[in-house]
Amino acid sequence: MGDDSEWMKLPIDQKCEHKLWKARLNGYEEALKLFQKIDDEKSPEWSKYLGLIKKFVTDSNAVAQLKGLEAALAYVENAHVAGKTTGEVASGVVNKVFNQPKARAKELGLDICLMYIEIEKGEAIQEELLKGLDNKNPKIIVACIETLRRALSEFGSKIISLKPIIKVLPKLFESREKAVRDEAKLLAVEIYRWIRDALRPPLQNINSVQLKELEEEWIKVSSAVPRQTRFLRSQQELKAKFEQQQAVGGDADGGGDDEEETVPQVDAYELLEAVEILSKLPKDFYEKIEAKKWQERKEALEAVELLVKNPKLESGDYADLVKVLKKVVGKDTNVMLVALAAKCLAGLATGLRKKFGQYAGHVVPTILEKFKEKKPQVVQALQEAIDAIFLTTTLQNLSEDILAVMDNKNPTIKQQTSLFIARSFRHCTPSTLPKSLLKPFCAALLKHINDSAPEVRDAGFEALGTALKVAGEKAVNPFLADVDKLKLDRIKECAEKVELVYGKKTGGAAEKREGKPVAGKTAALPGPGADKETKDAATKAGPLKKASAVKSGVPPKKGKPATAAGAGGAGAKGKKGPETKEIFESELSMEVCEEKAAAVLPASCIQQLDSGNWKERLACMEEFQKAVELMERSEMPCQALVRMLAKKPGWKETNFQVMQMKLHIVALIAQKGNFSKTSAQVVLDGLVDKVGDVKCGSNAKEAMTAIAEACQLPWTAEQVVAMAFSQKNPKNQSETLNWLSNAIKEFGFSGLNVKAFISNVKTALAATNPAVRTSAITLLGVMYLYVGPPLRMFFEDEKPALLSQIDAEFEKMQGQTAPTPTRGISRHSAGGGDDGEEEEQEEVGNDVVDLLPRTDIGDKITAELVSKIGDKNWKIRKEGLDEVTSILNEAKFIHPNIGELPAALKNRLNDSNKILVQQTLSILQQLATAMGPNIKQHVKNLGIPVITVLGDSKNNVRAAALATVNAWAEQTGMKEWLEGEDLSEELKKENPFLRQELLGWLAEKLPTLRSVPSDLLLCVPHLYSCLEDRNGDVRKKAQDALPFFMMHLGFEKMAKATGKLKPTSKDQVLAMLEKAKANMPAKPAPPAKSSSRVVGGTAPAKFQPGSAFADDLGSNTMESKPDPKKAKAGGLSSKTKGVQGKKVLSKPNLKEDDDKSGPIFIIVPNGKEQRMKEEKGLKVLKWNFTTPRDEYIEQLKTQMSTCVAKWLQDEMFHADFQHHNKALAVMIEHLESEKDGVISCLDLILKWLTLRFFDTNTSVLMKTLEYLKLLFNMLSQEEYHLTENEASSFIPYLILKVGEPKDVIRKDVRAILNRMCLIYPASKMFPFIMEGTKSKNSKQRAECLEELGCLVESYGMNVCQPTPGKALKEMATHIGDRDNTVRNAALNTIVTVYNVHGDQVFKLIGNLSEKDMSMLEERIKRSAKRPSVAPVRQAEEKPQRTQNISANAGMMRKGPAEDMSSKLNQNRNMGSHSETTHTVPREFQLDLDEIENDNGTVRCEMPALVQHKLDDIFEPVLIPEPKIRAVSPHFDDMHSNTASTINFVISQVASGDINTSIQALTQIDEVLKQEDKAEAMSGHIDQFLIATFMQLRLIYNTHMADEKLDKDEIVRLYSCIIGSMITLFQIESLAREASTGVLKDLMHGLITLMLDSRVEDLEEGEQVIRSVNLLVVKVLEKSDQTNILSALLVLLQDSLLATASSPKFSELVMKCLWRMVRLLPETINSINLDRILLDIHIFMKVFPKEKLKQCKSDFPIRTLKTLLHTLCKLKGPKILDHLTMIDNKNESELEAHLCRVMKHSMDQSGKADKDTEKGASRIEEKASKAKVNDILAEIFKKIGSKENTKEGLAELYEYKKKYSDADIEPFLKNSSQFFQSYVERGLRLIETEREGKGRIAPSTGISSQMEGTCVPVSTHTVSSSIGNTNGEEVGPSVYLERLKILRQRCGLDNAKQEDRPPLTSLLSKPTLPTVASSTDMLHSKLSQLRESREQYQHLDLDCNQTHSSGIGTTLASPSSAAANIDDLKKRLERIKSSRK
Repeated sequence: MGDDSEWMKLPIDQKCEHKLWKARLNGYEEALKLFQKIDDEKSPEWSKYLGLIKKFVTDSNAVAQLKGLEAALAYVENAHVAGKTTGEVASGVVNKVFNQPKARAKELGLDICLMYIEIEKGEAIQEELLKGLDNKNPKIIVACIETLRRALSEFGSKIISLKPIIKVLPKLFESREKAVRDEAKLLAVEIYRWIRDALRPPLQNINSVQLKELEEEWIKVSSAVPRQTRFLRSQQELKAKFEQQQAVGGDADGGGDDEEETVPQVDAYELLEAVEILSKLPKDFYEKIEAKKWQERKEALEAVELLVKNPKLESGDYADLVKVLKKVVGKDTNVMLVALAAKCLAGLATGLRKKFGQYAGHVVPTILEKFKEKKPQVVQALQEAIDAIFLTTTLQNLSEDILAVMDNKNPTIKQQTSLFIARSFRHCTPSTLPKSLLKPFCAALLKHINDSAPEVRDAGFEALGTALKVAGEKAVNPFLADVDKLKLDRIKECAEKVELVYGKKTGGAAEKREGKPVAGKTAALPGPGADKETKDAATKAGPLKKASAVKSGVPPKKGKPATAAGAGGAGAKGKKGPETKEIFESELSMEVCEEKAAAVLPASCIQQLDSGNWKERLACMEEFQKAVELMERSEMPCQALVRMLAKKPGWKETNFQVMQMKLHIVALIAQKGNFSKTSAQVVLDGLVDKVGDVKCGSNAKEAMTAIAEACQLPWTAEQVVAMAFSQKNPKNQSETLNWLSNAIKEFGFSGLNVKAFISNVKTALAATNPAVRTSAITLLGVMYLYVGPPLRMFFEDEKPALLSQIDAEFEKMQGQTAPTPTRGISRHSAGGGDDGEEEEQEEVGNDVVDLLPRTDIGDKITAELVSKIGDKNWKIRKEGLDEVTSILNEAKFIHPNIGELPAALKNRLNDSNKILVQQTLSILQQLATAMGPNIKQHVKNLGIPVITVLGDSKNNVRAAALATVNAWAEQTGMKEWLEGEDLSEELKKENPFLRQELLGWLAEKLPTLRSVPSDLLLCVPHLYSCLEDRNGDVRKKAQDALPFFMMHLGFEKMAKATGKLKPTSKDQVLAMLEKAKANMPAKPAPPAKSSSRVVGGTAPAKFQPGSAFADDLGSNTMESKPDPKKAKAGGLSSKTKGVQGKKVLSKPNLKEDDDKSGPIFIIVPNGKEQRMKEEKGLKVLKWNFTTPRDEYIEQLKTQMSTCVAKWLQDEMFHADFQHHNKALAVMIEHLESEKDGVISCLDLILKWLTLRFFDTNTSVLMKTLEYLKLLFNMLSQEEYHLTENEASSFIPYLILKVGEPKDVIRKDVRAILNRMCLIYPASKMFPFIMEGTKSKNSKQRAECLEELGCLVESYGMNVCQPTPGKALKEMATHIGDRDNTVRNAALNTIVTVYNVHGDQVFKLIGNLSEKDMSMLEERIKRSAKRPSVAPVRQAEEKPQRTQNISANAGMMRKGPAEDMSSKLNQNRNMGSHSETTHTVPREFQLDLDEIENDNGTVRCEMPALVQHKLDDIFEPVLIPEPKIRAVSPHFDDMHSNTASTINFVISQVASGDINTSIQALTQIDEVLKQEDKAEAMSGHIDQFLIATFMQLRLIYNTHMADEKLDKDEIVRLYSCIIGSMITLFQIESLAREASTGVLKDLMHGLITLMLDSRVEDLEEGEQVIRSVNLLVVKVLEKSDQTNILSALLVLLQDSLLATASSPKFSELVMKCLWRMVRLLPETINSINLDRILLDIHIFMKVFPKEKLKQCKSDFPIRTLKTLLHTLCKLKGPKILDHLTMIDNKNESELEAHLCRVMKHSMDQSGKADKDTEKGASRIEEKASKAKVNDILAEIFKKIGSKENTKEGLAELYEYKKKYSDADIEPFLKNSSQFFQSYVERGLRLIETEREGKGRIAPSTGISSQMEGTCVPVSTHTVSSSIGNTNGEEVGPSVYLERLKILRQRCGLDNAKQEDRPPLTSLLSKPTLPTVASSTDMLHSKLSQLRESREQYQHLDLDCNQTHSSGIGTTLASPSSAAANIDDLKKRLERIKSSRK
């Protein structure tokens, strides 16, 4: 019991994990109770159990598992975080619960799955269950099927998606297990219940017996509609409704509605597999179809008919097929064939659906024309075809073609067209049948109902009746105004009979489905006339009426875009909705009016109305006004009251006070009463008459505005303008136009009759009175805001003087945005209003465009012209295109009919002649403008091919294509482009240009859209592949586009789409999605959008700063995360009912309080990028001045207006400095809460702050600096990097302030400069500060020099730009400055550099005057500080790390950011001489998660390895963070932090202390085991392997011999080493990074270990040796095959040479080689044969055949022969082409041997060459000529690749030496300047190094080095002894070289080539490392790692380890290998002794 009591005390969550099952059982029981007890679903308690729930369900003990399942079920039901556990728990349930024998367990598992579905995790559960169906255990399969069935029956097909289930059904029916088949049958029956016959096609091919059984079962299924019986959490209202109905017994109609709620119709088409038919057409189809004999044509058509019977067709290019079918329909004389071709077209359209849409426009006109045929079967076939085609496109796209046929003389055509229209209308909804479409159709149909032929009339009635039924009377009535009563009744009668496709309930049910405020529908149900619909919507009449009553109170915000489908169309037309009932107000006679007025007005008032005394009249008006003010809306008889006012003297009133009052009362009545157009007619005339009156004009305008609000602006405006122009008074005319300009701004432009306006404006422009002309031009300006450039087209024929005035007005409006309409909103029915607003807004421009006179150019597009465009000769093609251009130029605006032109132009888009491609693009651009919105129908067949051109390799062609696409999109909108699969097909193409252009375009367009077609989802998989594209630009564009895709598709859908990716890709993409989620912009909100018709299409709404209201709106729409403060402001905008809204607007003085609560910076998507583009393209002034001129300030103000709150901007640009202080205070206050906003406007903020630097007021300057400090702190926390643009427009001005006389300011500026290095690389800061040293201000010069010193001290010489030499020379010039402080500063700075860099400084400075030099030397002597090369050296060496090792160790306590600044400050404060100290608290562990999340502020615990007191460690050095992301797409932020951490941990692997080493190994193993983190090791593999075999050597030599050591420890260490290596070599990408030298040493170590007899004696020894065996096999299989083969050959050579090595050793090496030989057939293609043959050549030189034969065994010679024989067999004679790396082939035994083998094999195959020599020489000759180009291409490929750079250079050098006349120019020509000079430099280095050495026995090996960029070194002796046989010292040049490449990769600038002094002058000894074995490299690498550690321990290394001057790591170089080994041993001893 003792044990029990122990676990009893544990907390519940620990019990649940206990190893005793009883404890777990008890834990689960308590957990269950706890879960049922917690009320708060968000309680933190839930999170404790997140990781445990999986263990609950997978418990190994059956009893405990049952309890665990119960607890898990309770958890899922109650915890809000349960969703996070879905995947793991579901897979646990499937694999570990469904196979349990206990039924209860299965039941609980099933319940858990269903509960997850209830908490909205259906997709994940379904995924796991479907995976379970692939399990081998039939129990699991059965349980999964049962779960799916239960889920479907309870939740219904809306929630459980059927498509994937139906896909696997046939497979389940084939199962061998009867139980599975039976369960599948039940599932099929359940599915049938939901989707009925849609299930039949997919199951067509199952076993006929099973099918028969199924059919029987299906017949039994009840025909009642299935109901969802269990509901998701989000469906609780639905559930309540359902329960209520159950209680009542389900009333019929309610039930009807729910039908639509619960059963989505599943489309059988979706469940089918597509069939590819184009390839299956008969070969001779196209000949036969043109044949003379009709029988042959019939055969061809029958073949097609058979193919198109497939219900779903694969998309492809059907253009040719459609073309010939169309030809048959149109031209064939045999009517039977016409019918057959029509059937084929119908089949195509049905099978392709939307994908057929692009051909619809070509075929429909032909079919309509063909309706002239009388034969019923032909007519029927044509009807079927056109109906099928209609479903593939939209009525909008076909409207032009249909309307063109409506006037045909042939009655049959008219009749059939009308019938087709009627059928088409049935498929429409109110939103797809907008006013713009109804108008032309109704007009045409009205002609038909008056036709002489009865069948045409009938068809016309049917079509109009259908329109009436679909769109509602409200929409159609205006077009039927002139129809007489009889006909109208007939139309209504037809409407009654119409059966709509989308169900009859257009009024009610459709709306109900939207589930948004019903108020939106009021518009679609006109008051009295709503007979039909109101009956339909009987169930809803109640709520509807109520909704109308409260309409004005419904906040306009509520109409969500969701109502678009249902109410959008109707709502848009229904703007006149609410007062529909007043429209019909009849005129009342005067008597009736007097009666009504008497009832509400005081008697005295009525008597005095026409009194002769003006005072009485005035008193009467006052009473009248009071009475009106007190009246209720419903009681006010508006018409009676206005008629009383108009009664004599009426509008002829002479006293202005009375008149003013009268006008004011009219306004009041209009505002307060139900004011009808009839009442308006009474007063408008009088109002217009008074508009020009000086005293009463404003009152008249107020009254007109009120009437406009009551009766809609369009109607009022039309009346008013007509009245004004029917009188003579110019004052009235000009004032009316002025009123109208204003009114349009207030009401918006919706619904205005542009045509009428334009004719009136033309009249006004011709007026003699200048005031009228001016007003007209102003009005045009306002209209231009809404209509855009097309407006000008109407006035092109005006006089030039007038036209220039108009243009000037338009120019003024350019760039402005139409203001948000503020009136007329309140009265609209809220729901529809929103949407209608936008829809009409969109139409405005189009309406105008529709009014333009268009030319039909169809007849000019002749067959001859088309054939010209397709001619073989490009000149003729060009002529054809020129003709098209001139046709378009003449026509200006054209009809959409352009004949065969699209197809002809399409072919020219892939013309081989790029000039023609560009010409075609410009024609298409012109075509878009000329055709206007009608270009829509060509998007699929012409627009998409233009997108293909975006993949062109030429920049200018791509630019032209982009311009064309934009011109089209401007006309068509984006919907057409995004619909269908075309765009995703384009994105699929792996063309980097196409991808980056297309993604860039989408990123620009998507943010402006409110909704997108669902087809956008098809692009997502390709978007993901772009995120991982090889091309960096593509990746960048894809990342930029990601947030905008997400903004439309939502995070969930996007995340789901990652399901099909590879696991590694998936994790990366998900991480990017998370990032994008944070940056996701909000969708453009309707109100903002509706006002944003800017010139040339839509742009993101820029808010006019004019009104508080607009501003609040801005805050609402643009801020994605409103905080409570903002919400209030937002509320204001949503509650603006008419009057209140007006108040806010008309009184700007309210502003102060209300509008400061919004955000101060508004995020405009892509705003900053746009500004940069403009500045780059010099569209705006570049921010560069000595003092800021006014135009700069104005420009900044304009740029800020879009993204800075108006009131703040006013403060910022105020003349008084106190306002600037106020602005800064506000900015400081908002800094933390509005980080994103600040970053999005950062460039503007910095520019504004530079202006403050020119202010003379100190308080502003201090405040500015305070803000800057906070700002840069925030930016560095956000890890933001300044862009070049931001830096260059800010830093120079900040540096000016460094020379400020006030000390405190200088100090602040220096502190800011110091912080800036965290967000902008120091190396880029350097040139700016350097520029500052040229100032005239001596203080500034001195401070800048001092700052430069600090930079060098902190970051090493790296920061000196352009080169250290140039920088130092420049600094040194200041030693002779006339100002003492500057001189001192210059000297101190150079001393600092000297301390970092040693004597090299003198070389870099160059010649100084004697005086200056002596000053400098004196100063250096005085500072007498030892050059601390070490830390800087590390910094130089590893530019890819953010911090080097020692720095990292010192910085664990604070984030690197703070540390840097504190360190910089330290440098600053301590001056340049005193030594700075830094204590290192303790070593730390590698935890990638933490590092990633915490960005360096990680607190790590670690056993204290070092107990020394650390005092005097040198300053750790930081490297400027590279600004650009590094090369690999995976190089996430993680690496920059982790690289140095990994280095540190690796250094511990080789530790003498066993525990330290084990700990380091387990950490590395952890990292390697996690897929997503393993890649962090990339670049550290060699380093890790070196450390590992160092440790192996240490065990072998030291630990094994150590008596005191417990041998178990050693086994533990061995198993850790081998374990982590096996993990490493399972990851192929990492294994391949191991270089030859390292592999050689590794194999040496492993084989030695296998042969170590001491290991065998250990207890676990055998196990160790077995795992080593396994490891060796892994190494052989997974490493780079060239490297490992090479390593084994070298190892064999060494082992045979070494007398000491045992024969057993060589034998094992040879066994490895044999294993490799066995692998050769698979790996031969990945091997670099040249290198292997070179190794064999060297081997044969060292061991000629004779020598080999003397060996004790014949193993070696057999091994070699086998290897060569295998290579020859695999490669054949080509093997002789691979001897390129061997210098003097003639001496080579290898070549002769190969020739022999080849000859032998040739003889065998009977093609022997008699004379071997001849054969050999022929082969030799072939090799020597050997495709010179191929060899060079191969070499350059190597140089260009990351891994083989140096090797390639060496090969190139050899090659050039051998073929001195070889021309490498063409290969260099196409490459970048950097690459060319890099190659030349490399060749030069190799040359100097070779010359310097004389010949060395050539051999090969790879010197591997840090940071993953392999720099192979050619031909140097491989020696297994440590060090290098020549005793040659490695010069710094090598490392400098390497550093340059690394810097290039990290994005740190290297200076331009020309600026660099020749290398030789910079470096003392430019020699190459002559080292190949990894051990030598190890010497340099470990010495660094150790040094950093030894520094901690404060060891004094002798000068052998402190390096002589030089940049790189200079290797210690005793003269012999032996000395070198001794040195290393001593060193190890010393380290060990210091550890004890």
